Amino acid sequence: MSRKLKYSEAINEGLAQAMRKDGTIFVMGCGVDDEGGIFGTTLEAYKLFGPKRVIDTPLAENAVTGIGVGAAIMGKRPVIVHARNDFLLMAMDQIVNHAAKWNFMSGGRLKCPLVVRAIVGRGWGQAAQHSQSLQALFSHVPGLKVALPSDAFDAKGILIASLKDNETVIIFEHRLLYNLESDVPEEPYCVQLGQGKICKKGKDVTVVAFSYMVKEALEAAAILTAEGIDIEVIDPRCSTPLDINLIYNSVVKTARLVVLDTGWKSFGISAEIIAKVAERKELGFNVSFDRIGLPNYSTPCASNLEKVYYPGTFEILNSIRKMCKGEAKV
Repeated sequence: MSRKLKYSEAINEGLAQAMRKDGTIFVMGCGVDDEGGIFGTTLEAYKLFGPKRVIDTPLAENAVTGIGVGAAIMGKRPVIVHARNDFLLMAMDQIVNHAAKWNFMSGGRLKCPLVVRAIVGRGWGQAAQHSQSLQALFSHVPGLKVALPSDAFDAKGILIASLKDNETVIIFEHRLLYNLESDVPEEPYCVQLGQGKICKKGKDVTVVAFSYMVKEALEAAAILTAEGIDIEVIDPRCSTPLDINLIYNSVVKTARLVVLDTGWKSFGISAEIIAKVAERKELGFNVSFDRIGLPNYSTPCASNLEKVYYPGTFEILNSIRKMCKGEAKV
């Protein structure tokens, strides 16, 4: 049975359900036990299991992640929560040189089923050090899985699937999605990591969007439909493993590709997806490409500058209209 839940409520429910079923799961992070419960996402788990399994920690990201890696190798399933994904940078050695590599270096004998929840801040003056979307950094590293759920259904299903996975999974949760509602089943369920979805079918342009940009893409799609431009919106759900065949099959149909990312445009996921599609052009089609992401600057603090800095529906519309110029009612 499904009902409407907010994105944050879906995480809260999914975490508690997974912990009920699997006693090896525990949560660590600064503030996971406080009355806010990391924007409400750890409240039910703390209520049910208390401080023995929902553990408040000091601001010592590298140490806490090291504890998580060790616990994971020894058979536990830790969840580490970062209220801002920016501070994953303090734990890069443990994530990149340890969590990501134990399975490989041990010949498969040692698993590291660690889940890292990392929240992307945006708006209200978060500025340069509290608003970054760093998924591209971690997508570059073999041995890590990187998920970016865009709605409440995926937020719950991806979290539960990650807690059953035997590799390290980093889940990037966008703060602007936390209050958005969608249909979410009451029972536990999994969304397969690496399996994307078509949010809207179309024939004119393939739009691949991650995280909050899925919302922007669907808003643009509604406007473009009225103009006679039919776009297909794909949410890969994960940047790694990436469902490239889902994207490729759509581009074969449309011959146009626009990629939307919440991270920087330079050296990012959007460039990688376009490169992967371009490398398959020998199969006999020509493709028009564009990508939309953050400009190559740090995030400004002032609200008026933020409005200029972040791309959204307006930029998506301009890109697609230009791409379809002369071939659609614009």
